[in-house]
Amino acid sequence: MTATPSISAGAPAKIQGQHRDRLAVVYVRQSTPQQLIRHQESTRLQYGLVERALALGWAQPRVLVIDEDLGKSADQAAGRPGFQRLVAEVSLAHVGIVFGLDISRLARSSRDWHHLVEVCALFGTLIGDLDGVYDPLEYNDRLLLGLKGTLFEAEGHVLRQRLLAGQRAKAQRGELGMLVPMGYCRRPAGDVVKDPDAQAQAVIELVFDQFARQTTVGGVLRYLVQHGILWPYRSARGPTKGDLEWRRPTRCTLTNLLRHPMYAGAYVYGRRPTDPRRKQPGRPGTGKRVAPQQEWQVLRHDHYPAYISWEQFERNQGQLAANGNAAQGAIRRGPSLLAGLVLCGRCGLRMTVVYTNNGTGLRYVCGQAKAHYEAPRCQALAGPALEALVSTLVLQALEPAALEVSLQVAADVETERQQLHQQWRYRLERARYEGERLARQYHAVEPEHRLVARTLERQWEAALAAEETLTAEYHRFLATQPVTLSAAERDAIRQLASDIPALWQAPTTTSMERQAIIRLLVHRVVVTVHGASEQVTVRIAWVGGHGTEATLIRPVARLEQLSYYPQLQARVVALYTQGKDRTTIAQTLNAEGWRPAKRRATFTPLMVGRLLARQGLHYLTPRRAQPHSRTAEEWTLQALAQALEMPVETLYGWIRRGHVTARQDTSVAPPRWLIRADAAELARLRALRQAPQSWQRPAGASPSGQDS
Repeated sequence: MTATPSISAGAPAKIQGQHRDRLAVVYVRQSTPQQLIRHQESTRLQYGLVERALALGWAQPRVLVIDEDLGKSADQAAGRPGFQRLVAEVSLAHVGIVFGLDISRLARSSRDWHHLVEVCALFGTLIGDLDGVYDPLEYNDRLLLGLKGTLFEAEGHVLRQRLLAGQRAKAQRGELGMLVPMGYCRRPAGDVVKDPDAQAQAVIELVFDQFARQTTVGGVLRYLVQHGILWPYRSARGPTKGDLEWRRPTRCTLTNLLRHPMYAGAYVYGRRPTDPRRKQPGRPGTGKRVAPQQEWQVLRHDHYPAYISWEQFERNQGQLAANGNAAQGAIRRGPSLLAGLVLCGRCGLRMTVVYTNNGTGLRYVCGQAKAHYEAPRCQALAGPALEALVSTLVLQALEPAALEVSLQVAADVETERQQLHQQWRYRLERARYEGERLARQYHAVEPEHRLVARTLERQWEAALAAEETLTAEYHRFLATQPVTLSAAERDAIRQLASDIPALWQAPTTTSMERQAIIRLLVHRVVVTVHGASEQVTVRIAWVGGHGTEATLIRPVARLEQLSYYPQLQARVVALYTQGKDRTTIAQTLNAEGWRPAKRRATFTPLMVGRLLARQGLHYLTPRRAQPHSRTAEEWTLQALAQALEMPVETLYGWIRRGHVTARQDTSVAPPRWLIRADAAELARLRALRQAPQSWQRPAGASPSGQDS
């Protein structure tokens, strides 16, 4: 029979009829699921309070058991639906008494406990535990309840501090056991070793090697997926605990692998502390954050077998931090080669990349002052011209190292192929082992035991089919990438390395690869546009600390922006006064080295004509020297339209309808219209221009527009 906890004899005196008319709530809670298994007696004692409520006069239907919080801590009310339900029932005046084994079962937080006491006092609800029944309306009982709540809260803090102190002391010695990442195993003796599976070790080493080459998590992930490389997982629990499983790689897992200090042989404690401010009620987040290295409580180097050195680990963390900041010049997809590397020479801020024309146009813009302060934009320039200049200087810097580049490229390709073939050999070896193991199991079973033999036979056949498929895939891989480089491939690498510009411009070279090369050599590029002109000063800071300054001629939108625009005008006028036509002037300007705005490389006759028109000079034609019969009272079509303040098209329509007298002058090319108009004719044309327009149906036309 279950023992019932006793309550003091004076308790029934506080229980009135109004209390028995309401519910008697028995609140049952255990802190963790482990306590439910290991401390079952405490759970039985709490459920036994139901019998005590019946003994104190409550009817069975009025006894309510709230046990939704079994396995949940009482540190806070959030996440405890049972406690929230209890407070709600008390607030609705449905509860006459609340039973709990002790105060700590109801709440470990003084805030939650005093809130419950206040609500019970407001609605006349009693509180009972092993020591008695308390009325929150009485001062002595209220004082005793407050002291008990404080003591139980302090007890929780003391126990927690003892546990944490012991945990930190063990961590200081490097003996605190923690989960090990993939690529490692913890032996029964407690020491940590590399995974005994050679393929698992090779995959981890391949990841770090590829990150040194690719410099981005996305690049490494694409490489792993492209070559079908899987992650080696050791099951931590369940019936397959300790078995090696192969799963597809993910970005999150890859990032965690690159950030974990154990791969550098370091023992770390306090890398992910819990921040109470980050824990939000009702959310699955644990409140943990990744602390910077200077906040780690314990850091012991050379504690575990390492895959990489500590220096390599720190370089990887710096690269990951740079990749996470778009303004620091990380390698990203897109045609821009200098994204994050270009600084404004006027304000010193980074210039952003702006893509136009659906990604075909590229500009570098310093617009941070406008974005933050609505100030005028500093400067902007077209990207292709700047990138072409920087690319040329980078290729010039690489020319002396052409031979070393060819040798290093050949060695890198050879190493990468060997790593891939090693992965294939491991996969084939594992597939053969699985087939042989299933074959041994099949032959070990008695032939008459067909229930087991049929299952083993199907598994053996599936393993043989998987091995055959994998072997065929490996042969196809060998056909495309043999183990060693052929003589033709070595010659191609040597030839491409000796002709670095051709390799740079090759269609197989991606923009991300060009970005990687530039970031190995260039630290930053400072750009200063001279006013609104085409001249740009470019200062390149190389990684080694040296600097290079160059002048860039950028394309501008208008001729007026050219720094030599006044000299260009003077030269055009000088050629015009010499009687040169437009074609001759354009050829002379191009021969003398004058360049127009925008992206045009040479002047055209049309551009020369526009330059002359801006200065009030007429277009010149090759037949300028030929005589013509134009009189003083004859006007050109454009000149008369300007004098009458009317469109040229309207005046041409008057010529077609016979409103004016005009003739075509064929002595020039192309022919032009000449209109005879003296003072009287000009007055008539102005009156005609100002007269109201009305549409008249031509004579003989039917109303329907059809011939009668």
